[in-house]
Amino acid sequence: MPLRDHFHPPLSERASWEEVHGGWPMVIVQHLGRTLPDRYVAAPRVHLGAQWEVDIATLDRDVGGPIDRRPEDAGGVATAWAPAAPTLAVETELADQDEYEVRVYDARHGRRLVAAVELVSPSNKDRPEARAQFVAKCAALLRRQVSVVVVDVVTARAANLYAELLELIGERDPALGADPPPTYATACRWHPRGVSRWLEVWGGGLVVGRPLPVLPLWLTDEFAVPLDLEASYEQTCRDLRIR
Repeated sequence: MPLRDHFHPPLSERASWEEVHGGWPMVIVQHLGRTLPDRYVAAPRVHLGAQWEVDIATLDRDVGGPIDRRPEDAGGVATAWAPAAPTLAVETELADQDEYEVRVYDARHGRRLVAAVELVSPSNKDRPEARAQFVAKCAALLRRQVSVVVVDVVTARAANLYAELLELIGERDPALGADPPPTYATACRWHPRGVSRWLEVWGGGLVVGRPLPVLPLWLTDEFAVPLDLEASYEQTCRDLRIR
């Protein structure tokens, strides 16, 4: 069955894209459970960063009022020190991104993270700072020898985060062309070759109306399991009665 457009009518009027993104990670975990060796465990993670806020006033009341943060020494109140005025003061927020992902751990080595499947959400693509944060996260995982699969079925935003990841490290993929596709699926790993390391990539653009690919999910430098995106996507749609 083909990839559907969950972000435009008519499907967006019958079902929400959040339903697919919320359910797909658990289905991927179920499918990986059939192929992962016993030493590995997969777990879903869904974090809606843009939709939750912390009520600081409520927290303060719960602990008995505002916290006194004045420093004290053994003899009582410390001598006050006034720092200079800040060199920059701007009104802003630190982004707390949406995360729809699957993480795979090596249970024999202290539950070490070895692979991650990242499902891109619209909020990951809508602003330059959000895109930069997502790309930096993927780059940090790769540098820690964690293989990363990025799956982007968001048709409502034009950015290609895989292309921006390559830009971050000063590279480009000729297969993307001058206008990188907005939907794509890529598997990446930072792989040693002798004394150097190479970024290796599998995958490419996704097209609405066509099946999703099977990509390698690397658990070690020598061993990968198949990540059947089409099978897990179709099961998610069936479970949600999305046709």
